[in-house]
Amino acid sequence: MGDLSEAFRIAFHLLASFDRELFEIIALSLKVSLVAVAISCFFGFLMGAALCVYRFRGKQIIVIIINALMGLPPVVVGLCVYLMLSRSGPLGVFGLLYTPTAMIIAQVLLITPLIGALSLQVLHEMHKEYDEFFRSLHLSPLAKIKTLLWDARFGLIIVGLAGFGRAISEVGAVMIVGGNINHLTRIMTTAIALETSKGTLALALALGIILLGFSVSLNAAVMFLRSAISDDKNA
Repeated sequence: MGDLSEAFRIAFHLLASFDRELFEIIALSLKVSLVAVAISCFFGFLMGAALCVYRFRGKQIIVIIINALMGLPPVVVGLCVYLMLSRSGPLGVFGLLYTPTAMIIAQVLLITPLIGALSLQVLHEMHKEYDEFFRSLHLSPLAKIKTLLWDARFGLIIVGLAGFGRAISEVGAVMIVGGNINHLTRIMTTAIALETSKGTLALALALGIILLGFSVSLNAAVMFLRSAISDDKNA
């Protein structure tokens, strides 16, 4: 118990003193996750809107595949990206393995199906409400997509926050393709895993506290946005 309390004391000291190594890890974590989420939102939102607007044979199969990909095991994604980026892989010439870019690629592959599936749910209900209106104006598919994305922006922000929560907590895929290299690819989750395995709990606890803080903040943001959307609909 004494060792645990001492670890907590050191962890809070690291946070209060703005420890350079700690905040370097946090900054890289945020950079990798935010870039990955931005890319995933771009493709995921367009995917969800396009599936709502366009009607074509095999559409339901694509929806099923996207929903299934939401449960992709992170280590499998990490392995696939590793094989693609390794020296013997098709993209090995770019030398991206064990870099933040490789970690972003892995996170994009993990998060995009999640954001695509969730945005499809948000946009599908709105498209049903707007369908008759769209028909009356004879809007083009592109105009429908723009309208849906804009009018559903608050719901899509919640989807984006869900994607960020998945990205910031990811460990398996980024460990494989990033290598957990100090001062280069070490992020919060991989650092927690490493420090815990070494038995040096102070840094792991400090990073764990930060992750919990992110989790609480994200949930608070989601609740606030849902409340704002509900109030806007009732007004």
